Amino acid sequence: MNSKLSFASFLATFLLLATICMFRCGDVLAQANLPHFKDYPASEMYKGATAPLVLTRADQTFKTRLRWAAKNQKPNFAGHYILTSWGCGAECVMGAVIDARTGKAYWWNFSMCCWGADVDDKFNPIEFRADSRLIVFSGLRNEKDGDDGAHFYQFENGRFVHIRSALKAGQ
Repeated sequence: MNSKLSFASFLATFLLLATICMFRCGDVLAQANLPHFKDYPASEMYKGATAPLVLTRADQTFKTRLRWAAKNQKPNFAGHYILTSWGCGAECVMGAVIDARTGKAYWWNFSMCCWGADVDDKFNPIEFRADSRLIVFSGLRNEKDGDDGAHFYQFENGRFVHIRSALKAGQ
């Protein structure tokens, strides 16, 4: 009888721990499946001169920012693009990329904001690499409640294509 009780206690403890692990480990496994910069390599690293900026009617509102970036920055994203961003309020950024080969600008279609005061001095709401097409936006897209987290996109054929988001707990 004592061995039956021990086995029942063991089984109950095992099931409790398995349930806890399923919820906790699920978060860990979900984080392990996050995109990595190395998995989205740029096809080439452009070394030439930046082409003259080509502005559309929609680009005119931010032409000063775009002209400054095209003149003063070198390709820093996805091989031949110049990623530039600027503030749009407290804890808010927006921006675009400029193709250094063609001069054409491409916009992401949201602002990033509200990443909070609990970030360190090295925090950047936009993470990117010169040799990768992956870009990670952190915070809220367009100040939308329930959207707080890291949002992974790949830049492909002039578009920011959403891969997935890893929302903060409680979202």
